[in-house]
Amino acid sequence: MALHAALPGEAERHETVGERRSRLILALVMAGAGALHFVITDAYVPLIPRRLGDARLIVYLSGVVEATAGVLLAATRTRRIGGWLTAAVLVAIFPGNVQMAINGRGPGATSPFASSTVAWLRLPLQVPLIVWALRQARRHR
Repeated sequence: MALHAALPGEAERHETVGERRSRLILALVMAGAGALHFVITDAYVPLIPRRLGDARLIVYLSGVVEATAGVLLAATRTRRIGGWLTAAVLVAIFPGNVQMAINGRGPGATSPFASSTVAWLRLPLQVPLIVWALRQARRHR
């Protein structure tokens, strides 16, 4: 059993199988989303406002941050910071998701998931994802 310095009134609690599964699924979602920034970079570039600078670099950096959040969530010792980083990333990328909904299907996009309708329907899903991440961050203090 690992040593844990609990705050007064705070008992150590082990993660249940369901909690672990939930955390690892979210970690996989974040790591996969981060990897997509390197696989379909051109789909993300139009979402970056020009005033922010080199859009391609920002897409790569945001992919690294998303993947890092996933890795931090996956590791038991860093799951709390991974949860906080995941929530922050989801809040930060929300404007890009709105822009994706406004832009609609990009040039050459053939996937039905690239449609404006799907992008609009996806926006409300950000809220439960943020709540999910915050639950991971707050668990096991």
